[in-house]
Amino acid sequence: MAASMQLVSLPLQMPDISATHQEYRSRSLSFLSSKTKPVTVSLAASTSETSPSIPEKPEIELEFIGPQAGGDGSYPVDKASAVSGDKLLRTIMLDNKIELYATYGKVMNCGGGGSCGTCIVEIIDGKDFLNERTSTELKYLKKATFALNLQKPQSWRLACQTIVGNKENSGKVVVQRLPQWKK
Repeated sequence: MAASMQLVSLPLQMPDISATHQEYRSRSLSFLSSKTKPVTVSLAASTSETSPSIPEKPEIELEFIGPQAGGDGSYPVDKASAVSGDKLLRTIMLDNKIELYATYGKVMNCGGGGSCGTCIVEIIDGKDFLNERTSTELKYLKKATFALNLQKPQSWRLACQTIVGNKENSGKVVVQRLPQWKK
């Protein structure tokens, strides 16, 4: 014996669904039909309440101190933040329109290759939130030291070689822009 199935078109009345999103969590809707029993449909909870919370990525707060004091004697400070371990210091500065290069460097920089030294910055605070100096950085700073017969401080870094954070830490880094011009 073959079973037969009959499809029936049911006229439905839509319930008032003007309730707020929060009220849907425990609410169910009933659709009424003139020929059958009411059909109840439960609404799902919002995704933010049912899914496990995704931890926020750690952020590094950055302060960039200008190379020269203003008329009132204070140094200008620019602020930015970045997800830990995602960007180079150079990229953060350029993305936030924070001056990185002196006049010569604006025209004659290597574009982040670590070979010109026009993106030198001084790390005043928070060096633990930065990567170790790269071999490119060490070579350039050593070469520049011999060529200029100057001692480059350990706090000086090339912004194009400096990764901010390590994807796990949060904190604050204070950067002196154009330390060679600081007065």
